[in-house]
Amino acid sequence: MQELIKLAREAQRENGTLPFSVYSSYKEQRILNAPITKPLLIFVLAGVKQLGQRDEIVCPTGTFLFLSNTSDINMRNIPGDEYFAVLIEFEFSDFDRFKNKRGGNQRYVQGAIDEALGKTLKQYIEWSLYAPRALWPLRREELLQLIYLSGYDEVSNIVGHPSLSHQLHDIVSENIAADWNVGRLAEKLAVSESTLHRRLKAEGTGIKSIVSRARLSQGLFLVQTTMDPIGRIAERCGYQSQSRFTDRFKQQFGITPRELRKTREPGG
Repeated sequence: MQELIKLAREAQRENGTLPFSVYSSYKEQRILNAPITKPLLIFVLAGVKQLGQRDEIVCPTGTFLFLSNTSDINMRNIPGDEYFAVLIEFEFSDFDRFKNKRGGNQRYVQGAIDEALGKTLKQYIEWSLYAPRALWPLRREELLQLIYLSGYDEVSNIVGHPSLSHQLHDIVSENIAADWNVGRLAEKLAVSESTLHRRLKAEGTGIKSIVSRARLSQGLFLVQTTMDPIGRIAERCGYQSQSRFTDRFKQQFGITPRELRKTREPGG
């Protein structure tokens, strides 16, 4: 695992745009309602990850976890000397090869990082330094296929149906700080405002909720993966003030951005 950690750190230093994210901490992190908007593959390379209302999913060092996009989830990242994980977000289209098998009922798939998966992850990280973005789906599908053929065939059911909320989340995320409203989003989808309101009501949500969730999701990502000032992160996520961002962040995740940032600092 140490070789993979070293490689991921080096890739992160050399290239700001990567097909994976690195999450690390030196103090325990407890994050409520972490948004999982797309299928997410997590490789735990150091420490322990626990998920669920009662920490019922336990992922120790040397295991992977594939999460469905169907709901938010509570998370705890528990370091030994450090917690370190590589995260890869998948697109819905990556699962098209399983379209005749998909049911969308599997909340998660968990397993060990065996030799084959470890080597494939190593190649994925190395390759990410020079491969163009257009080729990223090919290597994601390689990881997905390897997990499937390694006996985890339930991974074919990990992807939930992309709802209208998911589509709008993706649209908002492309320009997270923009002034999104129902008219602008309806135009993006080529539907009337009344149709958009009606369809979102059927899903139990609304425009303000989706925009807020997308902005806070990006805020959580930036707090976890950069050392940018909190005020700058708030601005990038479309908030006029750092205090408003902090309040909304705490309401959503049960922790302030500054408190979460401190867990990433050695001795913090």
